[in-house]
Amino acid sequence: MSKMEIYNPAMCCSTGVCGPSVNPELIRVAAVMESLSKNGIEVKRYNLSSNPQAFLNNPIVNKELNTKGVKVLPVTIVDGKIVKESGYLTNKEFAVYLGVNLDKIQSTPVKAKVHKCNCGRKGC
Repeated sequence: MSKMEIYNPAMCCSTGVCGPSVNPELIRVAAVMESLSKNGIEVKRYNLSSNPQAFLNNPIVNKELNTKGVKVLPVTIVDGKIVKESGYLTNKEFAVYLGVNLDKIQSTPVKAKVHKCNCGRKGC
């Protein structure tokens, strides 16, 4: 099985599914990650605000950030190679890159966990 890592932009929590207005794409990705985890498939996910060292320690991501800036995030790496940047993988792309059936990936979140953050009324 392939090794996948996702390097996310700075978010107020590990998934970005928090605060007053949640990006539906982040809910979808969180649901995919949960589904993959339930099927024994681990995808590492790093958040620039809470895991900056992971970005520094990965020479591929570090180079992309230095040349293109934070607009390149999110960056998805499979087996040491960038497969997508500036956007999240589709469900089909997750399945293809991980070598799993699409049915292992939940396409519609049934119960997305929304984390509350202590950012205040104006958001994070």
